[in-house]
Amino acid sequence: MNTQTSILSEIEPELVDTIVLGRRDLFAKYARAAGIMTSTPLVLALASNQAFGASLPKVIEDTLNFALTLEYLEAAFYEQGNKSGVIPSNYKSVFRTIGGHEIAHVKLLKSVLGSAAVKAPGVDFTAGGKYADVFENFDTFLSLSQTFEDLGVAAYKGQAGTLIGSNEILTVALQIHSVEARHASEVRRIGLKFGWDGAFDKPMSKSAVLKAATPFLA
Repeated sequence: MNTQTSILSEIEPELVDTIVLGRRDLFAKYARAAGIMTSTPLVLALASNQAFGASLPKVIEDTLNFALTLEYLEAAFYEQGNKSGVIPSNYKSVFRTIGGHEIAHVKLLKSVLGSAAVKAPGVDFTAGGKYADVFENFDTFLSLSQTFEDLGVAAYKGQAGTLIGSNEILTVALQIHSVEARHASEVRRIGLKFGWDGAFDKPMSKSAVLKAATPFLA
């Protein structure tokens, strides 16, 4: 059995064969369910968790829900920002695209988690009034955008080790991580900053990420 079917190792062999042989049908079915275009690793992850009612290992479930919470935060931030009028016309398409990506990440993670997915948290992007002009002042909006994107990149990097037991889900997480890194670089470019801080990025622990994100969670 190759790595593409490793997540299905506990399922009866004939069912695994059905999944592998019927990959195109599964792709179409679960892509429609997620509302996004997906890759083979995600289809296999969805198939193992949803089609056969298999429970994800607790550590993977917790990690994906942690990532989902951050994606909810980012998606809500760009949804409000794109409606607020704070974004200059020459950057509107950039932030609409980033917002669309964050919504896709939310849908993807919810689809993998199924009924185990946490609900979207309440948000307060003023952080209790500290950033009261976030949707009125583009500099403030840009600063928080960079904060959230950098936070997302560091969070995915910090949690990658917990997903090593599932190659398919790790691959999906890395697909999100690389896009978040591109977001961070583009937002920095708009702010006339370098897209990097050095030759190596630092991961962040879950507790450090939650501490940084908590002021924005109502």
